[in-house]
Amino acid sequence: MTPIDVGIIGAGAAGIFCAANIGALVPGIRIVVFEATQSPLTKVKISGGGRCNVTHNCFDPGLLVKNYPRGYKELRGAFAKFQPQDTVAWFNERGVALKVEPDGRMFPVSDSSQTVIDCLMQECERHGVKVFKGQKILNLQKQDEWFSLNSKSGEQFKVKHLIIATGSTPEGHALAASLGHKITALAPSLFTFKISDPRLVGFSGISFAQAPLVLTIPGEKETNHQFSGPLLITHWGLSGPAVLKLSAFAAHDLFHSAYQATLKVNFANMSKDQVEEQIKAYATKHSKQQVANHSVIAAIPQRWWSHLCEHLGIVTELRFAELKATQRYALAEELTGGTYKVTGKGVFKEEFVTAGGIDLQEIDFRTMESKKAESLFFSGEVLNVDGITGGFNFQSAWTTAMLVARAIQTKFSSPE
Repeated sequence: MTPIDVGIIGAGAAGIFCAANIGALVPGIRIVVFEATQSPLTKVKISGGGRCNVTHNCFDPGLLVKNYPRGYKELRGAFAKFQPQDTVAWFNERGVALKVEPDGRMFPVSDSSQTVIDCLMQECERHGVKVFKGQKILNLQKQDEWFSLNSKSGEQFKVKHLIIATGSTPEGHALAASLGHKITALAPSLFTFKISDPRLVGFSGISFAQAPLVLTIPGEKETNHQFSGPLLITHWGLSGPAVLKLSAFAAHDLFHSAYQATLKVNFANMSKDQVEEQIKAYATKHSKQQVANHSVIAAIPQRWWSHLCEHLGIVTELRFAELKATQRYALAEELTGGTYKVTGKGVFKEEFVTAGGIDLQEIDFRTMESKKAESLFFSGEVLNVDGITGGFNFQSAWTTAMLVARAIQTKFSSPE
């Protein structure tokens, strides 16, 4: 059994980026990545609809951390050492140019995740990194200064420095736990809301550019979460960035409530009084026009306006001059504070994120080294770190992987 200088469990974004950079920083050492499947970087392949949302163009670490429901305190210092601007430079130096989309997400100019995969794998090959596919590590032990790894194939490996970068898989957490690490509670994050409500039926595809949301979750202590952002009606309920953000920040609360909650939606992105005033002002100038046929709020699509009028009993023939104060109030209330019962979670196919993981208090975020076992490191989503949609989860993977690589460099440059 030939000893391995650096062993990495998991060939996802964090594991492969870590391997490539260790290879570059510490040339000549033996680096092996153990991957349970036959396909490294599968999440990179499918992310962003196959385009790979590499990172986000938020280059201020203080603002960047606000996109992480869990891990934001620890990431603040980490991002000061390696942030999105550094990620852009890293890929650009290796021939992969990134572009910024209007919402801040950054993709390769090629619009193909394969470009990112090829870059990462070529870097690993260039620096002599070996990727052992189909090598699922079942268990491991720390023996003096070495880690002993046992694979499903029956092979054993002796590793000097070990990095666990298995994502949010139970297997990775089990390996960490076997070395004394605590695993915080796990719950799905980044999902859409299932809502069965007649007001939404038949209106899939209607979107709102900016809709403030308030999510109220029942329990021993009722909790509230709120976000504002683009909203989309789907055939199963509601989706869009605003909903995905809410699902991330409320992940554990929603999990414990069995995804039962009440959602208040401000479709108009205005106060109720402002909506009432706009309706009254429009009625003064256009008293003979039919209420249901004229949306007076710029943010409200005509189809949705007409539908809500019908829902409130405002018949098509009713003119603005005939609109009662109670009807105007009801319409304003529905547009700015309509309530919907969330009855479950839907899916979000572009990113699969789990809240929870390795307890962050047990990690030195300057190096990503374990406080429980020397020469044991963690990177990526195996940690209790997760971000909202927009390239933030990949960025935390790149950052934590780079910190590990630099720490490994220090280990080899320091005299024994």
